[in-house]
Amino acid sequence: MTVTSPRGFRAAGVAAGLKASGKPDVALVVNDGPSDVAAAVFTTNRCKANPVLWSEQVMADRSAKAVVLNSGGANCYTGPAGFQATHASAELVAERLGLGAIDVVVCSTGLIGEKLDREALNTGIEAAVKALSVEGGSSAAEAIMTTDTRSKQVVREGPGYTVGGMAKGAGMLAPALATMLVVITTDAAVDAETADRALRAATRATFDRLDSDGCMSTNDTVLLMCNGASGTEPDAGEFTSLLTSACHDLAMQLLGDAEGSEHDITIDVVNAATEDDALAVGRAIARSNLFKTAVFGKDPNWGRILAAVGTTDAAFEPSALDVAFNGVWICRGGEPGEPRDAVDLSAREVTVTVDLKAGSEAATIWTNDLTHAYVHENSAYST
Repeated sequence: MTVTSPRGFRAAGVAAGLKASGKPDVALVVNDGPSDVAAAVFTTNRCKANPVLWSEQVMADRSAKAVVLNSGGANCYTGPAGFQATHASAELVAERLGLGAIDVVVCSTGLIGEKLDREALNTGIEAAVKALSVEGGSSAAEAIMTTDTRSKQVVREGPGYTVGGMAKGAGMLAPALATMLVVITTDAAVDAETADRALRAATRATFDRLDSDGCMSTNDTVLLMCNGASGTEPDAGEFTSLLTSACHDLAMQLLGDAEGSEHDITIDVVNAATEDDALAVGRAIARSNLFKTAVFGKDPNWGRILAAVGTTDAAFEPSALDVAFNGVWICRGGEPGEPRDAVDLSAREVTVTVDLKAGSEAATIWTNDLTHAYVHENSAYST
């Protein structure tokens, strides 16, 4: 279940000393070909980290042969020296692998506003190059963790080809994308246009619908590397579907590891006039701290949901809204429905359904509750 499950990929994860904990903090994934097609989506935050600025240039020709990732420092708001550190890391990887620096995507994650230890990073890169192997995917997934409590990996098998992936992310989960680094590999033979369309479609329906705490990161990167080693050229729709399934799996792993959370919440908005309306309503609910703390307290407070719905421009009649918790319709037509005590919120999984009664469109947003542990985790972030 790793990024090296598809044929023609090697990976490594090593400890370079970027993390005070001494845990692994440098990862490397290499595409050994024969193709080097790649696609990527990056944060839409206007304040972008140096590795994002560099990697956007790398992806201009929709190809990449390697990606180097570090935890232990976001390399964001670190001035010209920070960009030089990103460029230098790409150059070192390229030199050791016989590539061009413009073939190397760079990703970083960690604390913003702290300069990376370039000597330690270079030492880590050297070690990662030496450790590259087809068994190295799990080590790479571990090395990109920050406040994550576990690594996130996935594999999907298509007819004659494989998709593998790894991700990190546990906080600042909000579109687009989340505080996430995601590397997805495949040995399918797909062209650049197909890869780009498939990744954007998959991201739109998965990572972009995670909304843990309403905070958008500066370093978000989702990278797809396609090498054609299987010799199988899948149908574009089939490939997009399999890729979306892999991304959904990773997204749910990210949600399940959200900082301090005790409940994973699915918000289904149905019968909206448009999909955009459904998304707007779902996001408004997901970003309501009153709603999220109520779920933490196991209180099915539907009034907080209606208050959030009312902040949007979506089409609906306030007196017609229905709300359910875990299938119990405790609000009908903007009035009390079934008894609140019929709702059991003791399980981790919670589903909220909001019926706008304004059309036939629907959308789902995933979020989590807001807990004491989240406040503690983010009051002194140092990972």
